Amino acid sequence: MLFNSFIYFIFLFVFLPIYHKIPFKYKNPFLLISSYIFYGYWDWRFTLLLFISTVSDFYLGKKIFLSSNQKNRKYLLFASLSVNLGILSFFKYYNFFIDSFSILMNHFNLSLDYLHFNIILPVGISFYTFQTMSYTIDIYKRKLNPTNNIVDFAVFVSFFPQLVAGPIERAKNLLPQISIKNSPTKIQINEGIALIISGLFKKVLIGDTTGRIVDKIFAQPELYKSPELLSAIILFSIQIYADFSGYSNIARGTGKLLGIELMKNFQQPYFSRNITEFWRRWHISLSSWLTDYLYIPLGGNRKGLFRTYQNLLITMLLGGLWHGASWNFVIWGGLHGIYLAIHKFLLNGKKISIKMVNFNFNNIIKIIFTYLLVLFTWLFFRADSFESSIYFIKKIIFWESSDLTIRFFKITLSFIFITLAYDLVEHITKKHSFLVLISNKYYFRTGILFAISLVSFLYLFNSKPSPFMYFQF
Repeated sequence: MLFNSFIYFIFLFVFLPIYHKIPFKYKNPFLLISSYIFYGYWDWRFTLLLFISTVSDFYLGKKIFLSSNQKNRKYLLFASLSVNLGILSFFKYYNFFIDSFSILMNHFNLSLDYLHFNIILPVGISFYTFQTMSYTIDIYKRKLNPTNNIVDFAVFVSFFPQLVAGPIERAKNLLPQISIKNSPTKIQINEGIALIISGLFKKVLIGDTTGRIVDKIFAQPELYKSPELLSAIILFSIQIYADFSGYSNIARGTGKLLGIELMKNFQQPYFSRNITEFWRRWHISLSSWLTDYLYIPLGGNRKGLFRTYQNLLITMLLGGLWHGASWNFVIWGGLHGIYLAIHKFLLNGKKISIKMVNFNFNNIIKIIFTYLLVLFTWLFFRADSFESSIYFIKKIIFWESSDLTIRFFKITLSFIFITLAYDLVEHITKKHSFLVLISNKYYFRTGILFAISLVSFLYLFNSKPSPFMYFQF
């Protein structure tokens, strides 16, 4: 079920009172059943995959911890990774590699079409796979002791607020909270409601509105001139941020209503002054996961400059492939890997900080330049094919004006202003959300939260809920 649908709020309306009223010992079993109902709403068949990952990693994690034989521990970790990556690879990448290999074989008049299957991608499989893999890897590295409670672990894997699109949580943060089962404080309830409303605002009023324009132009780019094509790329950069950060806000807000704190996934990424800072502000749970479980094990920056650049490129190429089985995602990841390698070279050992940005002229130029670098990569992320990406680039380089130029730029600038103004308030106040700031001020809270929630829900009444973009990953 979608966070921006009424069925989800009916689900919460039924779930929350029961969860908070039932005895302590029944809370996690009830939360587990509810999470499986939530996930099964899309397709009950895929709850089996969730169950397999849960059971295998629970028992393999315990065996890894208890084993003193390093060789045996490696075999057990390999078994855990094989189960998780095997399931993920089949459902997400099988047809991609078969189709890519088939193109090569066609040059030799060999057809592999019979090997192509109609595979449905399970919702959220990339997210919960990475989450449960981190559990066994941390146990293997002796950074974590396994839980002995399979229900607690099953809730960790299937926790419905962040199951289908993150944040990708670590066991050391989420498992203790699940085990303790604290009731939410008054502040958490206020912040939770505010985050849910702010998430709806971002998703429904910004993400979905820009998305309709973006989808229309990207579906038939040949019908539009250069200004509209450029506007579509800019609007997509706003759409994906509003959509994904909106989801994360709703996920974190729902968690707070259960007394559980989920990690923050975004920190005003379009205020980044360089590409390294961008990846410390954008999809923080994924970028930190890739750093800890891929970049550092590859050697990180400990084996010379060339290996550092190589490790950055490999990490981001695989990060791109994590997003989807398409060469466009690989290109997107590769570009970010190249950006990061170049920036690493230019840094020459200097440290990067994401402290509060001083908006002086120098920093504003850096922010704009970083945004333009990121904007170029978003084209490959959104385009239906590599050929479509090249078409956009050609049309923008060989500029052709149109009668709609001023209209499209007005629309684009208005959404840029709304998005950046919202982030600027968050940035200045150093709060999780502007709405969280006002959520504890009674005189502001009542009027503003009511107004925003009214507009958001009226919008929901008059539109069909659209899926969050990261559900497809």
